[in-house]
Amino acid sequence: MTDQINYSGSEVDYADVLQTMRLVAEMNSGYHTEAEVRDYLGRITGQPVPDTVRVFTPLNINYGRRLTFGRDCFVNFGCTFLALGGITIEDDVFIGPHCVLATEYHPENPATRHTLLTKPIVVRRNAWLGADVKVLAGVTIGENAIVAAGSVVTKDVPAGTVVAGSPARVIREIDPDR
Repeated sequence: MTDQINYSGSEVDYADVLQTMRLVAEMNSGYHTEAEVRDYLGRITGQPVPDTVRVFTPLNINYGRRLTFGRDCFVNFGCTFLALGGITIEDDVFIGPHCVLATEYHPENPATRHTLLTKPIVVRRNAWLGADVKVLAGVTIGENAIVAAGSVVTKDVPAGTVVAGSPARVIREIDPDR
């Protein structure tokens, strides 16, 4: 087995992936206080996690070094972050239970399908992902946007809109009176 994972012209140290998996398994086993979970996340990401971040475990992460959390974020139970391509979660973001953020994908061509490709995901300030949302590689969720439960997001979500469906489509603009 190689010590490097090659994708999109970059390399990831496989030891970092193994370290992430070990820390995630520890974080997800038994009860941990919010502060202990943030400490684990800090070790997983290699950077301090704001003390206003709340994460309900279990949370599955395959590679933490390209994952960042803004202030006042909330991540509910059972989410999966495939983060080799980088995931940025800005301030005040809500992520519902069982969401998947997948920065990784494979080419359609059978001859190259075993190649791993990545594109980053960005969830902008004050966005809200409902339960069981899937966000695919290369997507940016706009500021103040809402992604309805069960949606599959395959392209960028404009700021201030509500999207729903599979694939997710704009349903309407945010109504400040609702």
